Amino acid sequence: MTSAANPAPLWQPDADRIAAARITRFQAWAAEHHGAPADGGYPALHRWSVDRLETFWQAVADWFDVRFSTPYERVLADRGMPGAQWFPGATLNYAEHALRTAGDPTRAHEPALIHVDETHDPVPISWAELRRQVGSLAAELRALGVRPGDRVSGYLPNIPQAVTALLATAAVGATWTSCAPDFGARSVLDRFQQVEPVVLFTVDGYRYGGKEHDRADVVAELRRELPTLRAVVHIPLLGTPAPEGALEWSALTAGDAEPVFEPVPFDHPLWVLYSSGTTGLPKAIVQSQGGILLEHFKQLGLHCDLGPGDRFFWYTSTGWMMWNFLVSGLLTGTTVVLYDGSPGHPDTGAQWAIAERTGTTLFGTSAAYVMACRKAGVHPSRDHDLSRIQCVATTGSPLPPDGFRWLHDEVREDLWIASVSGGTDVCSCFAGAVPTLPVHIGELQAACLGTDLQSWDPHGKPVVGEVGELVVTNPMPSMPIRFWNDPDGSRYRDSYFEMFPGVWRHGDWITITDHGSVVIHGRSDSTLNRQGVRMGSADIYEAVERLPEIRESLVIGLEEPDGGYWMPLFVHLAPGAALDDELRARIKRTIREQLSPRHVPDDIIEVPGVPHTLTGKRIEVPVKRLLQGTALTKAVNPGSVDNLDLLRFYEELARKRGAERG
Repeated sequence: MTSAANPAPLWQPDADRIAAARITRFQAWAAEHHGAPADGGYPALHRWSVDRLETFWQAVADWFDVRFSTPYERVLADRGMPGAQWFPGATLNYAEHALRTAGDPTRAHEPALIHVDETHDPVPISWAELRRQVGSLAAELRALGVRPGDRVSGYLPNIPQAVTALLATAAVGATWTSCAPDFGARSVLDRFQQVEPVVLFTVDGYRYGGKEHDRADVVAELRRELPTLRAVVHIPLLGTPAPEGALEWSALTAGDAEPVFEPVPFDHPLWVLYSSGTTGLPKAIVQSQGGILLEHFKQLGLHCDLGPGDRFFWYTSTGWMMWNFLVSGLLTGTTVVLYDGSPGHPDTGAQWAIAERTGTTLFGTSAAYVMACRKAGVHPSRDHDLSRIQCVATTGSPLPPDGFRWLHDEVREDLWIASVSGGTDVCSCFAGAVPTLPVHIGELQAACLGTDLQSWDPHGKPVVGEVGELVVTNPMPSMPIRFWNDPDGSRYRDSYFEMFPGVWRHGDWITITDHGSVVIHGRSDSTLNRQGVRMGSADIYEAVERLPEIRESLVIGLEEPDGGYWMPLFVHLAPGAALDDELRARIKRTIREQLSPRHVPDDIIEVPGVPHTLTGKRIEVPVKRLLQGTALTKAVNPGSVDNLDLLRFYEELARKRGAERG
């Protein structure tokens, strides 16, 4: 954690870079037109953005030339949470803005998308071609009877057809939802059955790790179990013919119909995203066309500094919110790079090879990938021309300090490193990238514009320099308009507003430093609270996983029935490593010296693997429930886990401990 002394930053943007940043130009323009502070840099701009919330979001809409088909009556009619009412009276269309660059004759034949598979051969799709396909598909959806508010689903990998299907759905005013084809049938049905789609876009299979994975049986089961489907569209990724009754993708996208963009209310549902659903059915999170449009314009156009000429890559799948975020790069006129395949095929450095082949300027990946590269001895800039990369951004988990140092040393010294943190719940970031601020090791640069991010103690008092709950005290446009099938809003309120009524509590432990940066410590619902000292699990992982013998770890804090506290550390070892007394001692010494003597684990236990959600996050709360004696069927939703067999280890361990304790 950063001390009040505020040590020298790892990276500092120079004067030219600060002057050229879009956020700098926005601040000068907002000062002239909306009363924003002309001086004081980003901290002054952020303070204004949360103090003058309505003025700020009006400025964002004006700056990015948001086209309202019907004008708004005011910016924020009700700022209560949940239920804030943004831009009442306004109508617009997300897809119209995403395809706006296609109307520029000087850019229409430049690539809107670059598709890369495991062969690493880039295939461009021009703005004009993307617009044509969207126009054709939207007309066909309307011919199938799809109307505003209907749900359209995709069981698709990260391919151009998925982008086209999303944009055609939005153009019609229908609501998009997607899952990746590595999700099994039960996982998909847990999601899609909630929203009752009328159209399903599917592939026959996908390629991953050099192998083909046939999904014909899963698709057949989805068709059987989704009775609301009126049409199924077949995309032959593996070259198989369409099953009986399915429509051919090529036939639906062959036309030349001019896109018709349905004007919909600002709060009209754009898409449904899903929580991981580890302890029950995934929450079906509904976000609005207007809310996402404004939030993503701000996040991508100002914080990520994206615009025409940029190439935007993020390793993701269609089952994770980062895919939706990636697609929104189109809003800024940026070329979006879609990679479909394993992140480490044919070797760990594969993503850097893709960046080189596509001329990526903003390279987005997971913190876990960065640390895997470090452990594998990957040398990105030695082996690849990465001169076009301006920023490496990471999410999924906090980027450990060693990850910052490795990127600085192995990619480029003059590299903007943006560790970002947000959530599926808002499909955006609460804190992260600011192109005009310094980067300090282990820290997110600052809270994002329009986001009144604070760290609160258990009594609801803001704290600086101390660990507290991540809260947001003012509404954001991309906060969910509701959960699907939550008619009284109780599940929505219970998820975010139970601890502090009227204030969004996200469930992360954070520290806001004295210089305004943010440190993420992990989920607060799996906090390690030992002898009154709280610590986030992410801090333990960062320390322990520096050791070369540890591939991955999982720490659980367990309140015992007798009032005791048991804190085991589970370790998945690297090939060839052994959990002997020497390694156990080294692990304990690392935690004692780098973190806290109180958080030295009671037991260190080797495990065959660490279980994750389908989007790659470590599963802590279900493991805690298993160790408390909860049956596996009640502790976790089986369809939310990447490897259910790994959880049986913890269930058996709980049984043994229970027998020993008598």
